[in-house]
Amino acid sequence: MKLGNADIGNKLFVAPMAEVTDAPFRKITKEYGAGFVFTQMVSAAGIVRGNFDSLRFLTFSRDEKPVGVQLLGKDPDILARAVTEVKRRKADLIDLNCGCPMENVTSKKMGASLLDYPELLGKLVRKMSEAAEDVPVSVKVRLGRDKNTINLLENIKVIEDNGASLIFIHARTRSGKYDEQPDWDWIKRAKENSKIPVIGNGSIFTPQDVVRMKEYTGCDSVLVARGAIGNPFFFRRYNSLTENGADPGQPAPVEVAEALIKHISFLSREYSALAALNYMKKQALWYFRFYNGIAPFSEEVIKSASRDELEDLINIHAGRLNSGFYPPGDPSETEKKFREKVLFWLAEGD
Repeated sequence: MKLGNADIGNKLFVAPMAEVTDAPFRKITKEYGAGFVFTQMVSAAGIVRGNFDSLRFLTFSRDEKPVGVQLLGKDPDILARAVTEVKRRKADLIDLNCGCPMENVTSKKMGASLLDYPELLGKLVRKMSEAAEDVPVSVKVRLGRDKNTINLLENIKVIEDNGASLIFIHARTRSGKYDEQPDWDWIKRAKENSKIPVIGNGSIFTPQDVVRMKEYTGCDSVLVARGAIGNPFFFRRYNSLTENGADPGQPAPVEVAEALIKHISFLSREYSALAALNYMKKQALWYFRFYNGIAPFSEEVIKSASRDELEDLINIHAGRLNSGFYPPGDPSETEKKFREKVLFWLAEGD
């Protein structure tokens, strides 16, 4: 697939995720074969005001490209000004968030609430497209407010008529948040009715999920979100599946430890020591959630007081897994908690 001057071939998109898709995450997923990454969602108003955190989210390096920026906003002029700043930083794609279902966003008439206002949505996309000039503009949408008010096809027409180059479809409604089953039938219908490329999204946790979605819906590519957290191997597995017809499966614990420690090294360069350690702990649990012994490992990780201590724990844990130290377990319950709540190790006392 081509996006402006970028060509990602048959590789996959990585979704923008708050507190997840920072520079270390983008670097590690690109190293393992992701085709296109996003920064974290950024407030258009924050960019225009020169807010420090908003501008920090716009920072990316050459080795992360192609990279996109997703904007959150509702004012056409502010979005246009933010697009001009993003364009200046040489992003490869600029996306409008019309998919976030969280109350603190939708109550301000942003995110998924924009699905209820096609006329406004059209104005936003038009202003963004004009300001972006040769940089492609995309929109990430949900199906509609709820199952009784699905207006996806209407919104797609508005989006493409006002200059967008592609559309990302999260196959749930706004009210369904992340709980209801994604309805891939709507992605299929969207592809049949759209003049611009359609990228599918919604509960993609394995490379085989990608294959099924593409075969069933005919979508042009797939956007991977939670399935990529702690799992950069996802992209290598999918690329192998499409190129060689074989999925190498989950990597050995030692390889997981090696990738995690590399990710940790990226984090140490990105954040202060204290902030980096907190991110490192999250990543350690995310990376090993598919393997036995996650409960005792979690207890040790949370207590760790330094990067060196954490890396020692990681290597010890990988060695234990390799030697069969932990009794066999069913990781499905841990994975279920993870899907419901990314910070799954806080589920009981939170």
